[in-house]
Amino acid sequence: MIFAGHQWWRLVTAMFLHAGLLHIGMNLWCLFDLGPEVESLFSTPKFVVLYLATGVFGFLVSLFWRPYGSSVGASGAIVGLIGILIGASYHHGTLGQDYRRRLWFWVAYILLFIFLPIPVDNAAHIGGLVSGLALGYFIPEGEPDTRASETLWNTLALVSVLIIAASFAMMALQLNAKY
Repeated sequence: MIFAGHQWWRLVTAMFLHAGLLHIGMNLWCLFDLGPEVESLFSTPKFVVLYLATGVFGFLVSLFWRPYGSSVGASGAIVGLIGILIGASYHHGTLGQDYRRRLWFWVAYILLFIFLPIPVDNAAHIGGLVSGLALGYFIPEGEPDTRASETLWNTLALVSVLIIAASFAMMALQLNAKY
């Protein structure tokens, strides 16, 4: 449906939609815990780009895992944030071994949901984690160190916000056309 129906916006909007109060509450709790850590380690523009990138990649993996399934929630992007912190800890070494161990514990806890009889999109979690590990490893920590780098990250963050806004506009138009 996403590719055949040219509904790319679903890859983005799904990160902001949730299946109930418990679902959004758990995701917000994790985001409030992890988001500021990633943002302070990298920068606000990088955080915006990384959050969107890991979330979309998580849903792409989910889509290829279950082509006719659907899911919603921010957990692919949130697990991506964990991956970013782990990747950064291996490459940059600034977070320490104890902190890295705590993050791997989070990953193990999240992956335990594979064995529970509840509808959890583990493919999105794995996709978010893998993309986060790679991005955290390769993207430099901290504020951009040159004017060109700062302009690049600010532009990418603006484009990310515009993609999110355009995705919700497309969703609204799609819903409007049906009713």
